[in-house]
Amino acid sequence: MDITTDPQKPAPAPVPHQPPGTGTSRAARGATRPGDRIFLGLSRGSGIFVLVIMAAIAAFLTYRASIAISKNEANFFTTLEWNPTGMPPEFGIAVLAFGTVVSSVIAMAVAVPIAVGIALFITHYAPRKLGGAIGYVIDLLAAVPSIVYGLWGALVLVPHMEGLFGWLDEYLGWTGVFEWNQGAPRSLFTVGILLAIMILPIITNVSREVFRQVPRMHEEAALALGATRWEVIRISVLPFGRSGVISASMLGLGRALGETMAVAMVLSSSFEINLSLLDTGGGTFAQNIASKFNEATVMGRDALIASGLVLFVITLLVNGAARMIIGRRKEYSGANA
Repeated sequence: MDITTDPQKPAPAPVPHQPPGTGTSRAARGATRPGDRIFLGLSRGSGIFVLVIMAAIAAFLTYRASIAISKNEANFFTTLEWNPTGMPPEFGIAVLAFGTVVSSVIAMAVAVPIAVGIALFITHYAPRKLGGAIGYVIDLLAAVPSIVYGLWGALVLVPHMEGLFGWLDEYLGWTGVFEWNQGAPRSLFTVGILLAIMILPIITNVSREVFRQVPRMHEEAALALGATRWEVIRISVLPFGRSGVISASMLGLGRALGETMAVAMVLSSSFEINLSLLDTGGGTFAQNIASKFNEATVMGRDALIASGLVLFVITLLVNGAARMIIGRRKEYSGANA
């Protein structure tokens, strides 16, 4: 009789289940290979190196800023004057902070809706060839240097802003925010428009790639339920890409906050805060550093570094706020779709 069919022979003991990663599989053995260990070390070292660079920058800015602030005889946060070479030195960042924030807010208010609209048109409305052509042009705009935008803004944009300024003054001048005194349109509003044009390609490109990652079955399910094309975008595309659009907006905001040459070539800088966005004058952190650094004394450079530290902190706060917003909206993340 065949022993394999002997009913008296005990059945073989079942092989105990091993959790993933605890066995001796090829993947587990591969985790200890020299190549994997080298790659792990390089990746970890690269991350640590970035943190070290950030810490070194922060330490340098803090040290040089403390020297300048300790010699400053005025309030660093509220003074509407920049005279670090005076006797005694008096300087403050109130005008710079106001101009940086206002111009960046104007740029975001103009650029984000337009960029999202362009991205949706390319991915969901335009024919493939037309969408590809528009995307190619947007990519080219992202590669234009800042100095070229500055030249275009100074020679083309500024002279053609008078009509818009006149229209805003006629219909919205009663608010005081858009009151125009017929001066040259080298104001924070013009800077905001120029910055919006500069950050538009960045936000559009990132948003376009995010919208392309929307699962096709989500859109098909919405269409099967009778949704219109706009309803598909509203209930399927925008919730899926919300965190990506926020990230793209923060990336564009980072460029708007730190833009230098384009702003310096368009803005007629002055250390005063105007209620109207159309009045000539104002200033930003980056523009002030770029225009005054070469001719500044040692004390003046320390003062400029102190203002750079404030811009550094503002950038960190903006990025941190963006991460918090994205973290609180994980249900809209593409990873969870």
